[in-house]
Amino acid sequence: MSELTVTLLRYGFLALLWVFIAAVVFSQARDLTVNGRARAAARAGSARAAEPPRQERRAPEPRTPAPTTGGTRHRPQQLVVVEGPLAGSSYQLGSAPVMLGRSPEATVPLEDDYASGRHARLFPQGSRWFLEDLGSTNGTFLRDQKLSRAAAVDPGMQFRVGRTVMELRP
Repeated sequence: MSELTVTLLRYGFLALLWVFIAAVVFSQARDLTVNGRARAAARAGSARAAEPPRQERRAPEPRTPAPTTGGTRHRPQQLVVVEGPLAGSSYQLGSAPVMLGRSPEATVPLEDDYASGRHARLFPQGSRWFLEDLGSTNGTFLRDQKLSRAAAVDPGMQFRVGRTVMELRP
């Protein structure tokens, strides 16, 4: 090989290395940086929408399995934050998937430095809810087991996203 070819290969490899480094930095910046105004608006909106009445907070619902009617189970209707910055908050569940993460666009925006922007997804299927990790940095745990694929979440089963512990309730 000529000296010119070796030099061009070196510069090409160096350029490729810098492109890779830039991609990693931009990916981390996008995940860690949240627009201050959007985050404050999301925090204020989620606090108003998610805060249960004082009676609910003083008298938490019992952890019983979902009621059954004629052999069919009813899906849990409430997501409750048990531990973490938003402890005591609850979110009404419908039939749409729920995105959990730090991003203000998340269905449940978490104020947790250990959660990724798009950390995990909770989705209904039949009469059950399933939880899946979306490639988060710190992982998603169901009963202290790190998820590697979607897993069913029953009422009363605690799961952790970052440092935030949640559970489903009927």
